[in-house]
Amino acid sequence: MRIGLVLAALSLPLLSGGCIAKTAWDVATLPVKAGGQAVDWATTSQEEADRNYGRKMRKKEAEEGRRLREEERRRKREEREWREAEDD
Repeated sequence: MRIGLVLAALSLPLLSGGCIAKTAWDVATLPVKAGGQAVDWATTSQEEADRNYGRKMRKKEAEEGRRLREEERRRKREEREWREAEDD
């Protein structure tokens, strides 16, 4: 009985196909992976900063373009109204 138990215990790693070793490795590296993920969330890479800056500048340029078009429309409308008032 005791020999059977010892043989079963010794053959368990061979039968599990490295599953236990992989699980132990995953458990051991989990804190490192979690720490790395936290650093990724807390910091901004240069690529992300460049992308965010570009997005911000495009948005600003679009707003300026809309504002300039609106001012041009307002100016033309006021000029047209002034001419119409002058013709009367």
